[in-house]
Amino acid sequence: MIRNIKFMKNSRVAAAKGVSFSANPELKVSLSPWRSRLVLFMLFLAFAGLIARALWLQGISTDFLQKQGESRYARTLELPATRGKILDRNGHVLASSVPVKAIWAIPEDVLTQPKEKISKLAALLGMTESSLYAKLDSDKSFVYLKRQVDNDVADEIVKLGIAGIQTRKEYKRFYPEGEVMAHVVGFTNVEDIGQEGIELASQNVLAGEKGSRRVIKDRLGHIVEDMRAIKEPLDGKDLVLSIDSKLQYIAYKYLSEAVEKHKAKAGSAIVLDTHTGEVLAMVNLPSFNPNDRRHLTGAQLRNRAMTDTFEPGSIMKPFSVALALEKGIVKPTSMIATGNGKLTIGTATIGDTHSNGTISVAQVIEKSSNIGTAKIALQMQPVEMWEMFTSLGFGQQPRFGFPGAVAGRVRPYKSWRPIEQATMSYGHGISVSLFQIAHSYMIFARNGDTIPLSFLKRNEMPAGQRIVSEKTATDMRQMLEMVTSEHGTARRAQVSGYRVAGKTGTAYKIEGGRYVRKYVGSFVGFAPASDPRVVIAVMIDEPTAGHYGGTVAGPVFSAIAADTLRAMNVAPDAKFEEVLAANKLAKGGM
Repeated sequence: MIRNIKFMKNSRVAAAKGVSFSANPELKVSLSPWRSRLVLFMLFLAFAGLIARALWLQGISTDFLQKQGESRYARTLELPATRGKILDRNGHVLASSVPVKAIWAIPEDVLTQPKEKISKLAALLGMTESSLYAKLDSDKSFVYLKRQVDNDVADEIVKLGIAGIQTRKEYKRFYPEGEVMAHVVGFTNVEDIGQEGIELASQNVLAGEKGSRRVIKDRLGHIVEDMRAIKEPLDGKDLVLSIDSKLQYIAYKYLSEAVEKHKAKAGSAIVLDTHTGEVLAMVNLPSFNPNDRRHLTGAQLRNRAMTDTFEPGSIMKPFSVALALEKGIVKPTSMIATGNGKLTIGTATIGDTHSNGTISVAQVIEKSSNIGTAKIALQMQPVEMWEMFTSLGFGQQPRFGFPGAVAGRVRPYKSWRPIEQATMSYGHGISVSLFQIAHSYMIFARNGDTIPLSFLKRNEMPAGQRIVSEKTATDMRQMLEMVTSEHGTARRAQVSGYRVAGKTGTAYKIEGGRYVRKYVGSFVGFAPASDPRVVIAVMIDEPTAGHYGGTVAGPVFSAIAADTLRAMNVAPDAKFEEVLAANKLAKGGM
């Protein structure tokens, strides 16, 4: 304070003497001149460093700025691989990929556009304006509006010139055979990933590998620079199936007619090549159109031939009799007393549809006698029957990779009571799929051995596994041919010009652990009986206009077998008088 007063006093004295204010000794700076020069030099060095750094980054080493730019505008784009085609055994296309577009948007840019354009966009996308705005009402910088849009529609959308609307190339599967081939081929989802059938089972083979490339995009999503290709896409491989599309259509046609005629809930049919083990046809009803799955239901989707199990009924009788023949317990001519059509085992009673008296083993098969089959079965050990069933694949999941195939059910033999052994011998108390039944009958068509089945066309024949001797198979083939004779239970399964053999099956369905008055009628057979070329299995689920296997499934077998054998150029083997008898029966109505 005293110093400030003194300073002010000196200032007034100096002014009075005519001395300038700046000459006041209190204001005199005593800094050295080199310090100001040093500060100036440091500022010069700083500016020189900035210039050098700018020259280095923008002219010599651009890596840093490139990385920063890429982090903001560089994108990795997928290069979709073309999914492999699915072909039938003759090269007919069953599934192929067609190019389409995915429509995506930058919401904040699209919402700035005139309402008229957005209305037109909604119409082209097949959406309501409200649903389109709901998709655009997002805080995301990217949103799909619709996938798998046809190219002509996508072109119309691009012509609208809406800012923020972009397209992306992708593929859509097309199935030329529609519902006829649906359960075999299956389908893919919008990501081109298999969901059912062969599309799912062979996903890794069909899909291929996606490629990718790096590009620079502006904020609107436009590609302004193509940097480099990182990875080329690897297209999927084509698959050639064992299926013959002509035979598939034949099976579908006749199965459809039978389901409609008998007012049935559903049905399935399978055609196998006895020489190669190839699946030539597999159809199910109800079916669906894989090209339009908007109204697809679970009932339509089910591949019943593989996923549904049922008690096969009398179709199982030939295996019980074949085992007894193999063990030497009976011969085809051995006589079995079936009495008045009733047999009591413990506290339970089983019966035949008709009283057959004493009949031969061959007639047990011809007339489908429950009592005869049970009496034969009870002469064997439960473990022997169980081993026979499991060797045929019953109770085991099929091993060819087809999705949804079930194992069925065969209970452990140690828990079998005599009545259970008896009923299982004629197909009750055991559950199987139609596919398993069709496969099991290969032992009769192939002289006692069986081979694995395949949905892919085979170039080499697999080794067979013997189940019964050739003599046993021959004897059983003759008995099964009697089933389709005039005195058998499957007269309507006869085929004009060909000798056929097979077995009917009629069984109640089980619901809630109890038998209900709903039926499954089935027939499995092969033709020509002299040298079997195909095995055909048919199942009709819950027929209401007739329910016996020989009535509802036998005629379907006959129609499929007739057209299939002629399509395969298999020579007729029936004698002239047999042809006349078959034609006479056909004129009587099926």
